[in-house]
Amino acid sequence: MMASSKIVHVVLTGGVGSRLWPLSRKTKPKQYLELFGGKSLFEMTVERNAKIVDKLLIVGNMDNHHLSSKVMGKFNFSHSYIVESTPRNTAAAIAFAAFESNPEDILIITPSDHIIEGEVSYKEALNQAVELAKNDYLVTFGIKPTKPETGYGYIEFEGENVLAFHEKPTLESASHFLQKGNCYWNSGLFCFKAGLYLAELKKQEPEVYKKSKMVWDASVAGVLDFDLSLQIPSISIDYAVMERSTNIKVVPSNFKWSDLGSFESVYDYLVQDGHPVDEDGNIVIGPAPHTSFVGVENCLLVYSPDALLVLQKEKSQNVKQVHQYLESIDSPLL
Repeated sequence: MMASSKIVHVVLTGGVGSRLWPLSRKTKPKQYLELFGGKSLFEMTVERNAKIVDKLLIVGNMDNHHLSSKVMGKFNFSHSYIVESTPRNTAAAIAFAAFESNPEDILIITPSDHIIEGEVSYKEALNQAVELAKNDYLVTFGIKPTKPETGYGYIEFEGENVLAFHEKPTLESASHFLQKGNCYWNSGLFCFKAGLYLAELKKQEPEVYKKSKMVWDASVAGVLDFDLSLQIPSISIDYAVMERSTNIKVVPSNFKWSDLGSFESVYDYLVQDGHPVDEDGNIVIGPAPHTSFVGVENCLLVYSPDALLVLQKEKSQNVKQVHQYLESIDSPLL
C-alpha cells in the first residue's frame, strides 16, 4: 500500500428513522437523539472509531448538516463534510466519499445510527477487514444472529468467502438461517479501497458512477448541486456492487450490534441497559406524566410534547405506516 494512503472513516448520516416516530423527526432524526447516557448514536459512532482511523468524512444532507456540526463541536480532531442536496441512496453517497479520497485510501463505511458493543471484538473485526481491503477485496461484515429476525438481510458464508446474499426473509426462512449457523445478519458496514469501489461501481452500475462523478466535479466545498443530483439513479451499495462483484469477502463478527431500526430493538436495548420496566414488560420512553399499564404486556408508550405513540413491541415495524400516513397529509408532526 502506498505510504500516502489513509484509513478513512466514512459516516453516513442520511437516515430519517421513520420507524422511530414520534421521537425521530425530520428536524432531528434518530441518530441525533441523546437517548444513550446523554449521547447520540452519531456521537457514539464517531467516538468508537476515532482511535482507529486517520481521517473522518461525514456524508450528510442539507437538513442534518448543522446537527452533525453541533456534535462535532465536542471533538477536537479534523473532519470534513459532504453535503447532499437530495438523497440518492448509499451507492452514490459512498462514491462521493471515494471521490474525495485517494484511490489507495481504505474506507471504513458505517451508518451513524447503529449501536455496537464489545470493543475488543469490534477492533478485531475492523483489523481483519482492513487487511482484506489492502489485498483488493470489498469487505462486508456479518453479525452473528441472536434470533430469527425478518427485518435484516442475511449473508451466507464459508470462512471469509460469501456464498450468497439473502433478502429480508420470512420467519420460516429466518429460523432456517439461524439453524444453519453460517448465515449472519448483513450489517451495512463495509471496508475497501476508494479506488477499487469506484472501479467496481463503474463496472456494475456505469450510470451511477458517471452521474455521481458529474455531481462531484460540480460540487463547491463539498456541497452537491440539487438539479444535477436528481440525475443519479437511486440504488443501494448492496444491489449496485456488493451482491454482484466477484471479489467480495465477509468478516463474520461477534460484537453486539443493532441498527435500532424499530422500537422493538430500542426496547430490547433499553431494558438490557436498566431502563425501568413494569412486571408485565411495559416501558415508557420520554418524559411522560405518570403512566400505568393495565391488562397489557410488552407495550411501549412513547411520549413527545406534541404526539403520543402506544404500541405492542412485536408490532413495531408498523410504525412506518403511521409515518407514511402523516407524510400523505403533509402533517407538521414530521
